[in-house]
Amino acid sequence: MPPPAPRRPQGVVTRGTTNPNRLRRVDNWIAATCHDVIIDAPDPLVVDLGYGATPITAIELRARLAGAVRPDVRVVGLEIDPVRVAAAAPAADPPWLTFARGGFELAGLRPVLVRAFNVLRQYDEAEVAAAWSTMTSALTPGGLLVEGTCDELGRVASWVLLDASGPRTLTLAARLSTLESPAALAERLPKALIHRNVPGEPVHGLIRALDDAWRAAAPYATFGPRQRWLRAVAALRDAGWPVLDRPARWRLGELTVPWPTVAPAPPPR
Repeated sequence: MPPPAPRRPQGVVTRGTTNPNRLRRVDNWIAATCHDVIIDAPDPLVVDLGYGATPITAIELRARLAGAVRPDVRVVGLEIDPVRVAAAAPAADPPWLTFARGGFELAGLRPVLVRAFNVLRQYDEAEVAAAWSTMTSALTPGGLLVEGTCDELGRVASWVLLDASGPRTLTLAARLSTLESPAALAERLPKALIHRNVPGEPVHGLIRALDDAWRAAAPYATFGPRQRWLRAVAALRDAGWPVLDRPARWRLGELTVPWPTVAPAPPPR
């Protein structure tokens, strides 16, 4: 089924940087955490917004969700740049994987899930709330938005999970074999938080506490970085931080907390 006639795309063309497996961490997290909304959907439509100069991330998203969640999942890759849409056309596999021109308005589609990665990073922080609202208002009832950023190789990443009511959680993720310090995660916070990594802001407190716990867990490095990370996250939870999920997800290099834990502090009166 082809996408409806596109509306005027909302947004600007991004740099388009992309690499194979760059979004593997968030894709696997989506498959494990958001699977119910895809499984239960009458139309399992997922949008990869801003896939970049090549369509590899959309191709990988379709393959991962089809293999782990639902074989008939449909993925539409959206880009504002018509040149990128045309270049992606040979990779299409209708109806399972298609490409179209669109932005935050989602080209009139009504997906059950949107993944928007490394898109808002290039906007001003003041523009984030409106972009979130535009995307979540286009979702089907109960739909989800996963918005975040990562480095060029996907070694460190973070993302926000949102629904129609707003942000729900923040996840930090890292390839533990190359992680020198959790402080590196600060450079890849979502746009809504990256400028808030300063004293007095909740997200600064979280990253500092995680970094302290990581340093305190240095003796566990003998058993590998995974054991060190598990110890650090457990210490963070024991210190009162509302860490979500179970150790099975922590051992993947993930840390998820409720959004209110890191929501930007209100401006002083």
